[in-house]
Amino acid sequence: MKTFACKCSNTIFYENTLCVCCGSELGWCPSCNRMTALLPHKDESFRCGHSDCSAVLLKCNNYAIEKVCNHCFTVSAELSRPDGLCDYCDFNDTIPDLTIPGNREMWKRLEEAKRRLLYTLDLLQLPYGTNSNGLEPRLKFDFKSDVVTQANQWWWSLGKEERVYTGHAEGKITINLREADTVEREKARVLFQEAHRTVIGHFRHEISHYYWEMLVKGKTEVECKAVFGDHENPSYANAQKRFYKEGPVGNWQSTFVSAYASMHPWEDFAETFATYLDMISVLDTAMHMDIHQSCDPSQTELTVMVSHYVKLGVLLNEMNRAMGLIDYVPEILVPPVVSKMQYIHDLLQQAAHTLPVT
Repeated sequence: MKTFACKCSNTIFYENTLCVCCGSELGWCPSCNRMTALLPHKDESFRCGHSDCSAVLLKCNNYAIEKVCNHCFTVSAELSRPDGLCDYCDFNDTIPDLTIPGNREMWKRLEEAKRRLLYTLDLLQLPYGTNSNGLEPRLKFDFKSDVVTQANQWWWSLGKEERVYTGHAEGKITINLREADTVEREKARVLFQEAHRTVIGHFRHEISHYYWEMLVKGKTEVECKAVFGDHENPSYANAQKRFYKEGPVGNWQSTFVSAYASMHPWEDFAETFATYLDMISVLDTAMHMDIHQSCDPSQTELTVMVSHYVKLGVLLNEMNRAMGLIDYVPEILVPPVVSKMQYIHDLLQQAAHTLPVT
């Protein structure tokens, strides 16, 4: 992720909506693909604050009204946006019940993570299904909360009729709103013995299932099975039942990127894919921050990226340990995992070059 500059030259960041130096409103300009100061223009429109752009912009309704977004769209695109939503908010099918206290704040955290996910997909020039490009499945998001009928009931122990499951099905990614509750998410991380449990991590994992359906299902399943194993035998239901009864396979660290990846080939694919996106995002940020031992992840061979990522991981882990925090990069990228990442890398490179990009 890049940093950006306000019209006053103050450094601004991707999530910002207000410059703390000059007080200017900030937003994402889709015309020049930069964060910018929003210069009042006329009516409810603004001009991009970059002199080499100066596009006339309107705030996304989820920015102007709901205060959970910071993206804009050009005035010329207004007629094609009857709901007044930006490119990224247009993917939402279901938003949380905003009459419930705290839901708006958690929704905002989900939107911040979603924007980072889509930014990375755009960086990699990956396609995703929209109304206009005809790709299947169409990408949609549901942000829902559990129906809690008893006070202080932990959300992961609710009955099936009350629980919202984070997951993917036929292009729709559902995220349980509680994943944006920092305390509840940390409780779940400890309960499930996970190295990390983050909002962006959920998005990266679930988008992996989306791309399996777009790029592998009915197209390259034979090749995928050769790398990740047969996803048809055992069935997902049987593999899941065994995993939650017996735990991960023995010595999973020698073959899998996480314990959960050992449950079934679909989860191995998703966990490896999510780790690949982690690496891309970290290396892109390191490059723009001018950190030594980084590279451009959009133009670099996988083996070189892995080498840089491992070196950065050692540095960042030690930094976190110095502050008493958990490891920044918990994964150990052993050769079998790198081989799986190479499959993901090649799959996405081909998709970027052969399918229409949003």
